[in-house]
Amino acid sequence: MTVYTPNAKRELERLEYRQLWDSFFFDHLKRLEESKPVIVCGDLNVAHKEIDLTNPRGNRGNAGFTDEERAGFQKFVDAGFVDTFRHFYPDTPEQYTWWSNFARSRERNIGWRIDYFLVSPVLVPRLENAFIRQEVLGSDHCPVGITVREG
Repeated sequence: MTVYTPNAKRELERLEYRQLWDSFFFDHLKRLEESKPVIVCGDLNVAHKEIDLTNPRGNRGNAGFTDEERAGFQKFVDAGFVDTFRHFYPDTPEQYTWWSNFARSRERNIGWRIDYFLVSPVLVPRLENAFIRQEVLGSDHCPVGITVREG
């Protein structure tokens, strides 16, 4: 499944809506998982951990890095969904998937990792790699992907 998760917007005017969306999306994925493994790819509009953005201290409480949004993402992880990139690269810094269009942010690699592949735990043995293609231009985001073994 591919998804674009609504963001909380400036001033967090849609944070409550975002939390409701996270809850509904989580329930939907768990229902799907009852009949088959799930792969989710998309812009989840949250930097899960401090390593996932350039300036965590300065962005704490901003849209995409609120405690509520991060807890919403953690609920997926706690339920067994695997962040494929961090599965392979748990401590690799400066791996971002989105950069602001201001102040040459991309050129300076001042970014956020907000695009993910999440998979059901049963699929983890088939994962070969996860990757971020920061060198691919054309958007304020870059491609992310996974490779899997057949079987």
